[in-house]
Amino acid sequence: MDDKLEFAQRLHDAMQRAGYKPRPAVLEREFNTRYWGESVTVQAVRRWLRGEAIPSQDKLQTLAEWLKVEPQILRFGEGIAKSVKQYRERWDEKLTHQERETVDAFLQLPAPQRKVVREVILTFAKVYKDDGGTPSS
Repeated sequence: MDDKLEFAQRLHDAMQRAGYKPRPAVLEREFNTRYWGESVTVQAVRRWLRGEAIPSQDKLQTLAEWLKVEPQILRFGEGIAKSVKQYRERWDEKLTHQERETVDAFLQLPAPQRKVVREVILTFAKVYKDDGGTPSS
């Protein structure tokens, strides 16, 4: 399934969970009462509901606030939120205090120095990976 169709399904589901019928006229009316920018047309929201288009970020934010759903979940689905959460948990669990200090110091370096440090780390990682975890002499 493509991104637009998946978004349309999430929009349908969110509207229904919020107590609205997923119809273009309903979406257009409810959206335009909440959006501060230029009003959208029934044709535009019909394209969202049919999976022919995805709204811009500002419109997506308005939809998410109205429908009481996280904007990234509305746009990308639950999978991305779970993936990000798992990555953050893995990051938090694996790093020691000293490693966090090192990362903080790295982030404070000017961009050219960060690039050098990154290259050194990636080179070490490649050497250890290629040799099965033991450095070559």
